[in-house]
Amino acid sequence: MEQVLRVEQLNLHFRTTRGPVQAVDRVSFDLPRGFTLAVIGESGCGKTSMARGVLRLLPRNVQTYTGSVFLNGTDVMRLDEDRFRREIRWVRMALVPQAAMNSLNPVLRVGDQVAEPLILHRRVSDKKQALERVREAFRLVGVPEDFTHRYAFELSGGMRQRVAIAMALVTRPELVVLDEPTSALDVLTQANLMNVLKRLKRDSEISFMLITHDIATSSELADRVAVMYAGQIVEIADARHFYPDPMHPYSKKLMASVPTLRQDKKLEFIPGQPPSLIQPPTGCRFKDRCASRNERCAEEPPLLETRDRKVRCWLYA
Repeated sequence: MEQVLRVEQLNLHFRTTRGPVQAVDRVSFDLPRGFTLAVIGESGCGKTSMARGVLRLLPRNVQTYTGSVFLNGTDVMRLDEDRFRREIRWVRMALVPQAAMNSLNPVLRVGDQVAEPLILHRRVSDKKQALERVREAFRLVGVPEDFTHRYAFELSGGMRQRVAIAMALVTRPELVVLDEPTSALDVLTQANLMNVLKRLKRDSEISFMLITHDIATSSELADRVAVMYAGQIVEIADARHFYPDPMHPYSKKLMASVPTLRQDKKLEFIPGQPPSLIQPPTGCRFKDRCASRNERCAEEPPLLETRDRKVRCWLYA
């Protein structure tokens, strides 16, 4: 199976006045062409930082940024910033950021904004051709073509979110990162947007990385699931195996907290608080909140291969 993206031992730490924040700690995974990887976990576990590390969209207070990110076999972390910006970011890898519907410029027509990556990266010969590509992207995401002449404040929240997705798709990238694409939208708009994403997934060979804390949303799109906790991936598995049978104690608690329509169950919660990423605990990072902890949890578990997945837990050693 052809791997569009392969991430190996990605580390991303940030400088703060209290010490370095270990936002992403030795993260590794791969993503086949045409597949969707859902990255789930609590707020603050490092999901967005990991995605921004892949795209090299880094703030100024980065202290450590190491590892390898292979896009179709090329380690793009070895490229200089100018070449990465010209050839990779927004050309072969694109991002729909968190609260994307608020990221549009209010004084520019949305068609001009969506056309900007095409013109900036010289993917078209003139503005007329760029606007034709914009209308094509609008058709893909269900935005009327005449909306190219409108401003962001003239569009509903759902339409603005679709415009942001069109901006990511307009250069025909191989990978699109969706960071909380349905947050701040009402339930009906979320459902419509999910239908758009499912159609895109079915009709194209684009690979998606879906960053979300909404497990129900992730289950509609995901082919594979990666669970993050305290900056680390603690479980990674095919969606058809993960959702009915999570294995890591944290994954089990996450799934037990989700209400279901077809069965009556008592909802559970995860006791305690996530650990500080400034001084992460030694050993297993989930041990203080885990009902299955034992003496061996004082030692940090590796990502163990077991059955049909990888799990960071000594229970499966």
